[in-house]
Parts: sequence; structure tokens; C-alpha cells
Amino acid sequence: MLKRLAPVELGQGIHLHIIKTDKFKTNLVRVYLQRPLEKKEVTKNALLSMILPRGTERFATSMAISKELEGLYGAALSSDVSKKGERNIIQFALQLASDKYLEEKDVFEKGLSVLNEIIHKPYLQEDQFYVQYVEQEKDNLKERIEGRINDKMSYALERCIEEMCSDEKFSLYEYGSVEDLEKISPQSLYEHYQQVIGNSKVDIFVVGDMDETVVEHLILKHLTFVPGNKLSVEREEIKFKPATVKKVEDQMDVSQGKLTLGYRTNLPFESELYHPLVVFSNILGGGPNSKLFRNIREKESLCYYIFSRIEKFKSLMMISSGIEFDNYDKAVELVGKELEEMKNGNFTSEDIESAKNSIITSMQAMTDSPGMLADFYYTQVISNNPDSLDEIINKVRSVTKEAIITSSKHIELDTIYFLRDKKGGR
Repeated sequence: MLKRLAPVELGQGIHLHIIKTDKFKTNLVRVYLQRPLEKKEVTKNALLSMILPRGTERFATSMAISKELEGLYGAALSSDVSKKGERNIIQFALQLASDKYLEEKDVFEKGLSVLNEIIHKPYLQEDQFYVQYVEQEKDNLKERIEGRINDKMSYALERCIEEMCSDEKFSLYEYGSVEDLEKISPQSLYEHYQQVIGNSKVDIFVVGDMDETVVEHLILKHLTFVPGNKLSVEREEIKFKPATVKKVEDQMDVSQGKLTLGYRTNLPFESELYHPLVVFSNILGGGPNSKLFRNIREKESLCYYIFSRIEKFKSLMMISSGIEFDNYDKAVELVGKELEEMKNGNFTSEDIESAKNSIITSMQAMTDSPGMLADFYYTQVISNNPDSLDEIINKVRSVTKEAIITSSKHIELDTIYFLRDKKGGR
């Protein structure tokens, strides 16, 4: 059983979403606070997600919070930030054993009370965040930002997006920058926190097997968000016609080149061609059956890995690969050739079926994770898309070859990014 109930407005700018399922022996509560992705606050948002779980009025240390959660049958609390298009999302999650399987019947309610403290009653000293916690978490965040370079594949993808969207908000890294981090004080962070709590759109997701009237009552009782006018985030600009292809190269101590090609798809996710575009990308570079994998990795032995993916909100297609430094020109040429072949319809019905099955299998796997279910349906909320998982799967199944070809005609190469060794150079 999986049923998404109609959203409930708990107050202006605050919505409750219940996904009923008896698949899990836990209940998940996930709270999303929606912010605009802006340089002036992206680093503060990341730091907030790290500071708030450090202590509350009632539990002054993270150790005290952990003990309280352990007493709730090992409840798990987490917080983080993410980037969905040009939205910066601060999120909190609490996963608890279901009351149905416990002798105690108020574990969910007690958990909500702890979650509310984390969000609304932070540990303060002299009307600001505790200096020691702020300094410690600033160090941790700095380490995280600087540690981006350790995963070279992800780093190359992010750098390509930064260069490609250099004049757009989407270029911002969701954890911010070291430069902006150094300017944050306990007082300025607390002032920002008050704004975030006051004017962010709030979406609360509950995934589990609970009576919806009980859930609504307990959420209203324990999560004390104040209704009111909330910040709205404008829809991303997505239509761009590159005047020339931008070529960017970084040099680093690496043993393998990282090549990333960034394309503008010029198709909004609202378009009827969006699902055909996703199928196109999967046929091109979605896995071991894809064109890029079979022809460039296996047949030509030109790369260690290669894949293609769609960035839904910003309407980008990114192709990422690991290559020998000397294979740059050949790899760029062959990727372009494979793309043109597909634009000309040179792919089979077997290619289409394989891609569809791959996409559908990935979507069905979301039902195995409460967190993935919540995140999927939250993405639907901010996309203003009422479709359920099954409805989207049916749309993918009904994609035609003609629609795939039509969607591909909008794709244009924007940026080629290459991370290479310091010895070489182009």
C-alpha cells in the first residue's frame, strides 16, 4: 500500500504532506524550508543546518540530544542543505520506530517535540548562537567546502556548472564558500536564523503507517511554525542559446583527466518533451547499455567511465567521463558524434525499451526508502506537479521515438570543462 494524501494547509505558507505506506516499521518526518539560492545567504544556510542539532534549550549538547533520541528506541535525526534548481533547501529529518510495534504509544509525539526543539529552540548565550559551537561548525564546514576536490568526478561536474552558469544563481555551491564563511559571526548567524524561521515556506512530510487525523493533530501541536507571508522563489531562467562553446581547463595533481560537457536542453520540466528528453539522455549515457558506454568506453577503450544525466530544474544535460589526458580531442569528437547520431534517430526500439526499464526501475526503487519517497514528492511540490510516482512511470512508458528525437533537437553544447595534470596543458 502506497498512498499520497492531499496536502493540508496548516497555516499560510505551511503545508503537511502525508504518504501512507505499510512497507516500513518506522515513521519518517522530514521538514523542508525553502530559500532562494543566493550568495548572501547560501553559506549561512549550510552553517545553520550544522549548528541547530548541536544543542537546544533543554538539551545543551549534542550528547544530550543523542541520549534523548536513544531513549526513543534509537530514533535518528539528521539535517542538511540541498540545491534544487535555484532553490536552497534546509531540511531536517527524524526517523522513529513505529508506535505500532512498540509498547509505548507516544514515541512519535515525543520525537516531534525533540525535532521542534532542534528547529525552534536552539541553545543560545547572550541572545546569539553559542560561540564555541559556531566556531567548531565553521571549521567543519570549511573542511567540507575545501574537501570538494577530493572527489574529482563530482568536482569536475560542479566546476563545469560553475563556469557554464557563471552569471546565474545556479552556479553557487550549496555549502557556500570559505570567503563568506569567514565573515559569519554568532550574532549575524542568529539574525539570519530568525529570518529563515519566519519567512521560509515550510513543507512537512510524514511517511509511514499512521492515522492522518492523528498526524495532523500532533504536527500542529508540536511543530510551532508561525504562518504568514513567506518568501517566494522565482522560476529559473532556462532558455539559453550559447554564442560560442566555452572551453575551460583546470590543472591539478591528478592521474586521470576528468572531462565534462555541459549542454543546454532548453526544455522546461513542465514540457511534454521532458520525459522524452530523460529517455534520450538514458539511451545516450544511462548505463552499460548506453551508446556512450558501448561505443566510447567498450569499443574505443577511450574512457574509464562515462555517463549522461539531466538536471531537471535548470534544464541542463551533463556528460561526464574519466579519460587519459591525451584522449581529450578524440573523446570530445566521439561524444559529439554519438549525440548527432541520436539526434538523427540512429537508435533502436531495444535501446528505447532498455532506457525506459532502467528509468522505471530507478523510480520504483524509491518506494524502498522513506527518505527518497519524501524527497521525490517534495520535488513534485516545488515543481507544481500533481503526478504520482505511478503516473510518471506511465508517462515514461508512453514515450515515443519521434518525441525522443524532437526533444533532442533543442540540445546545444554550452561548455567543455577539462581537469588535467599540471605537466600538460593545452
